[in-house]
Amino acid sequence: MILEAAVLNVKQGQGAAFERAMAEARPLIAATPGFKGIEVRPCLETPGRYLLLVWWEKLEDHTVGFRQSDRYREWRERLHHFYEPFPLVEHYADPIGSSA
Repeated sequence: MILEAAVLNVKQGQGAAFERAMAEARPLIAATPGFKGIEVRPCLETPGRYLLLVWWEKLEDHTVGFRQSDRYREWRERLHHFYEPFPLVEHYADPIGSSA
């Protein structure tokens, strides 16, 4: 399984609006084949910072299946204007020592 991770820095004063938009956008990503789960966690130390974690069956489920879909265009319209700066998105393999 692949883990997508990004630190989302939301513009000052936009946290509540971002959280509502993320809740509305979740079905867009969840409808993608190979999607396994999503978590968005607010940072305790830095207001307006969130950790995005998305689990995918394989890398292409995200990079092709989602990012090249109409659902991604809507996701981008709903969420990308909140970020400053735009986040670095990275993908991670199974944990070291994992039996998966």
